[in-house]
Amino acid sequence: MSKGTLIAVIVVAAVVLIALAVALRMAARRRHLRSQFGPEYDRTVDEQGGRRAAERDLRAREQRHDELEIKELPPERRRHYTEEWSGVQEHFVDRPEGSVAEADQLVSRLMRERGYPTDDFDGQLRDLSVEHGRTLEHYRAAHEIRHRSGQGTATTEELRGAMVHYRALFEELLTDQRSR
Repeated sequence: MSKGTLIAVIVVAAVVLIALAVALRMAARRRHLRSQFGPEYDRTVDEQGGRRAAERDLRAREQRHDELEIKELPPERRRHYTEEWSGVQEHFVDRPEGSVAEADQLVSRLMRERGYPTDDFDGQLRDLSVEHGRTLEHYRAAHEIRHRSGQGTATTEELRGAMVHYRALFEELLTDQRSR
């Protein structure tokens, strides 16, 4: 084999190895994002129109989340929120729509105290998705029902479902459990 042929073989092998390394790294990143975000990964792919844009968005969410000062609540604050949640549930029988609104406000206060920005719903979803991606559908569903409740179009059964949805996120945020 001539020297030129040997160099060509080595260059081709190096290019193949580099391409393989890049592909493996991208696959590992994708597995990480799928694991981290759960169903939110697929939802973001659909919303963004492809994996590349979705993965760029999800990495940006991770970076933003890393800048937040998320903190665990002390036991007395967790007890306070638990008692407050019990009161919200007790009110449901007499005023379901009001209870759903209270649940929404309570979840927002809990998020704010933990260190999540609560300025807008879409921002809340992006920030929560990093650690609570599997619970996010509950929050979306509850929020949608609360919106329809404000318009007077939600049934009592839907309002009951909203309370269940809010409770899923509430309990996860309260106990500092991540849905990963």
